[in-house]
Amino acid sequence: MKLLLFAHTPPPHHGQSYMVQLMLNGLGGDRRTRLKNSKPHPGDVHGIECYHVNTRLSKRLEEIGSFQPMKLLRLVMYCLEAVWCRFRYGVENFYYIPAPGKSSALYRDWMVLFICRPFFKRVIFHWHAAGLGKWLETSVQMRARSLTYNFGGGADLSIVLSRYNIADAEKLLPKRVRVVSNGIPDPCAEFRQKVLPRRLARFAAREKLLVRRPLSAADLHDTGGDPQIVKVLFIAHCMEEKGLFDVMRAVVLANRTLAEQQASVRMKLMAAGTFVTPGERATFDKLMTDPEFSTAVEYLGFVSGEGKERALGESDLFCFPTYYLGENQPVNLIEAMAFGLPIVTTRWRSLSEMFASDYPGLVSIKSPNRIAAAMLNLMSRETGEDLRRMFLARYTMEAHLIKLAEALATAEQADSTLHPATAAAAN
Repeated sequence: MKLLLFAHTPPPHHGQSYMVQLMLNGLGGDRRTRLKNSKPHPGDVHGIECYHVNTRLSKRLEEIGSFQPMKLLRLVMYCLEAVWCRFRYGVENFYYIPAPGKSSALYRDWMVLFICRPFFKRVIFHWHAAGLGKWLETSVQMRARSLTYNFGGGADLSIVLSRYNIADAEKLLPKRVRVVSNGIPDPCAEFRQKVLPRRLARFAAREKLLVRRPLSAADLHDTGGDPQIVKVLFIAHCMEEKGLFDVMRAVVLANRTLAEQQASVRMKLMAAGTFVTPGERATFDKLMTDPEFSTAVEYLGFVSGEGKERALGESDLFCFPTYYLGENQPVNLIEAMAFGLPIVTTRWRSLSEMFASDYPGLVSIKSPNRIAAAMLNLMSRETGEDLRRMFLARYTMEAHLIKLAEALATAEQADSTLHPATAAAAN
């Protein structure tokens, strides 16, 4: 199967571009760059030849979603490159990631599909963002909905990340839908040898501190020396909708509760990520002028590679109380699971599907009080080992690539007689 992958890879770095990079690498890379090198690639076993058009429209994170005339020119050039690949390499399948509920991104979709779709035999949508279906029904005029159906309707295959996401795909009446969860390379392969002993030692020491029992030298062994500090990690774009300010307020509220209980334990938020707007950076700086916030919050900036792995491995909790419009199945939660970190997140979009129905770390959006209560609860009852097992069962790169390749292959099969929801449920 030959696949024209019309999507961008980092930079700028965010969950969607990262997953595209993993997909491209996992399926054998761009065949155009490999034509000069005939060596086999492990990804060749999946039987999919990728021809990648890297549709990078923004150089920086802050530019994403903004209108710039040069972006239109770049987009047209990318479309022409895709059409050239269609005839030069005989690629019949066009892979595209539809927009979230945002006007500028929707107009981009219209333009791409208007130019490219007539030249390809089949179109495949991969729904990384959630919420487009509802947004089309509630936030745009009838003409915009009609154009979206005309350009994007009747895809040969729609791949979604979750069952919540099926509604977005079905809105454009695809021939078939498949559910394929995200997956990443295991970032913590030595979890049991290196991370878990420290996590368990800190957990045991914290249990003693919460009932006001003194710690011995043996209790402090493997804890890192500061078990009285519950390190809460936030890794995401530093945005209000991603929950940064809610988790900041929640940590302060949790510390007030601990002080009232005369506990010797305190929480400290380690906030990692890039600020997208000057206004949100100004809000953060204003909060940090308050001593309660400045002592409870540390800003790490953008972290990656070893710095990111160290932050995940040394933290005690992960908090991501997002209500971002397009949030679907964020990679940061999968990474936190891989490190066995107890997680507090919101019942938003498809996030609940990632956890057991009775998981105690799920809270309502925009609720610092409930976030604080969930963190206080988890810090004394959840070691995160179950989440690590969930990662290994559901979100590994190997499982993701197998399911993704199987789903992509169905696009070239005869039209399914199943209703899309039935086809998805059958997968």
